[in-house]
Amino acid sequence: MNQMMQKLVILVDENDNEKGTMEKLEAHKKAILHRAISVFICNSRGEWLLQRRALNKYHSNGLWTNACCSHPIPGETSLDAANRRLIEEMGLETSLKEIFHFTYKAELDNELTEHELDHVFLGITDDDPVINTEEVNDWKHISYKQLQNEIYKVPEQYTVWFRMIFQRVNKYVKHYISAEKI
Repeated sequence: MNQMMQKLVILVDENDNEKGTMEKLEAHKKAILHRAISVFICNSRGEWLLQRRALNKYHSNGLWTNACCSHPIPGETSLDAANRRLIEEMGLETSLKEIFHFTYKAELDNELTEHELDHVFLGITDDDPVINTEEVNDWKHISYKQLQNEIYKVPEQYTVWFRMIFQRVNKYVKHYISAEKI
């Protein structure tokens, strides 16, 4: 994959219609709405797989978050981007299902702003990750109850987008694990 393409994000309107592309860092500096993906992984016991972002990330470094997140590149579907990044960051392959999408805008560190239309995916696997240490500093499995307690006690240890949607994602986790629909 072309290195230049990996540095571009897809600009979108509020309805997810493509409006062009922009260099990723520039989009975050200017707070321009662009397409993103977030992948949540649970095991068959309902434990969540979290990653601690690598310390060299350009924002939110060292924070705990969902299994992986990124941006589709031009010409790539959100599902293809989710599968690609799950392999690249966590060394995992599993069936993913898009459960919802949402738009958010939040100030980050390093004078950057996330303004994303984020497609959220869920997958179930009992495989342990083989992390890419360029992307991921650490990982853990955690129960939802433990996760809630941690976010309540130390919210600053979690990414802003994760804190926004983890409760909403949990409704799908409970449904899919009990129904085994993924």
